[in-house]
Amino acid sequence: MSAPRRPTDPSGLERYYVLTKGRSGPGGSASSLDVATLIASRAAPVPGMQHEHEEILRRCRDPLSVAELGAHLGLPFNILAVLLTDLLEAGRIEARDPIPVHDAGRGPDLALLEEVLSGLQRL
Repeated sequence: MSAPRRPTDPSGLERYYVLTKGRSGPGGSASSLDVATLIASRAAPVPGMQHEHEEILRRCRDPLSVAELGAHLGLPFNILAVLLTDLLEAGRIEARDPIPVHDAGRGPDLALLEEVLSGLQRL
């Protein structure tokens, strides 16, 4: 007689629960994350680290947005945000706003736009 098969979770929710150790959302330093936030590694993966944490560190050697990272890893935002919180609190990654706050209200550089327009007109 074969052992009864355990039903699988097609939604992936069981996997997400295990990945996040039961946490449902980010807290603390990651509460300000959004899909445009850039993530950059500050350290290399170490042996024994959770696979998803290793992947984040590897992929973010060059800054990636949270949206791009989620697409690469196939993880929803709230699950990824929990994993990023772990790495932020450990000092293994850095989160940056895509547009520095001091430049956000200034708008585009008009001189640069005029040079681009002039160059296009010469073509």
